[in-house]
Amino acid sequence: MLTLIYPYRNRELERLKNSLDSLKNQTDSEFEVYFVDYGSEEKKAKRVELICGEFDFVTYKFYSTQFQPWNKSKSLNSVIKNLETDFCFVADVDMIFHPQFIEKALKLQASNKTVYFQVGFLGPEKGPGSKEFEDYENYRKSTFEATGLSMFPVRILKELRGFDEFYHFWGAEDSDMHVRIKNAGYEVEFYDEEVLMLHQWHPSYRSSESSDLSKELQISGIVQLNHQHVKYAVQYKTTKVNRKNWGECISLEEFNELEKAPVNFVLDNEQRKIDHLMFVLMPRCKDEILKITIRKDPFQNSPKSSVKKLMGKKVPEYYSLKEINDKILLHLISFYRNKAYTYKITEDLKSIEMAVKL
Repeated sequence: MLTLIYPYRNRELERLKNSLDSLKNQTDSEFEVYFVDYGSEEKKAKRVELICGEFDFVTYKFYSTQFQPWNKSKSLNSVIKNLETDFCFVADVDMIFHPQFIEKALKLQASNKTVYFQVGFLGPEKGPGSKEFEDYENYRKSTFEATGLSMFPVRILKELRGFDEFYHFWGAEDSDMHVRIKNAGYEVEFYDEEVLMLHQWHPSYRSSESSDLSKELQISGIVQLNHQHVKYAVQYKTTKVNRKNWGECISLEEFNELEKAPVNFVLDNEQRKIDHLMFVLMPRCKDEILKITIRKDPFQNSPKSSVKKLMGKKVPEYYSLKEINDKILLHLISFYRNKAYTYKITEDLKSIEMAVKL
């Protein structure tokens, strides 16, 4: 038996349907699918659940993480922690599976070995259609450096407490997992004897990263920080990383509690106030919900402020809202990722709203 785990948020439904369709015609039916919807928008989540319901091998799970940054590690761990099958495969809605993928993956299973697979990348003009899998050709193939599509012994993942939940947004959690598996003395093999998966083309998600504040949660430089964390795992031979409550996501009850809670503080963007929030208020709060709205101080660009500057008088120092966003989001994912929290940018991009159950 093989468990396939799909981590998902707000991806195109056509690619999702194509991927699950390719599993209908497998030559071996000894598999199951856990589809983890990690906080899709409400309308899309309902449509995704309906699509998953068309396949009797799929179990759909939704988490109320729509106001948290994407965390592939935690979405995977939420399944892995309680998994009873011996092996799992980290899937992706971009994948079209060869009809013999399950059959061949089962033959590659070994109790102390992780296997990851070569992938063929389709171009924008070569999307799935009436062709059979074998009819696709002249596509680019992944190398051993692409570690995302892996089959793991579940015992090893549990021993190492799953994927490192520090990794948020995009990149490096898969490579980190391979590094820690090797550090623990287990084997990792790259299977490139044949291509058993094709990647459906889509624009790069990283190309949407912006240096300006946006409603789409982002942190400038997070990809580079993630890769530095992998280097740390290599250098210091790390194995176990997460706390004992790994794989736990915010519950619907906690989400609703945060949504209904009143605002405790309204702060402006003065530097000392933001620093005080992160390094004094948040650590001191215990057994309560801290809910805060942060806005730009009208005084910052006022005529009075300009006059005081010209006169050489002292005026407050400010962070931009983008700087505050990057600081607070990084603070949350570093120190409070195991707490129930929500984080939002308002539609007009003029306010940040944060709630944390401390």
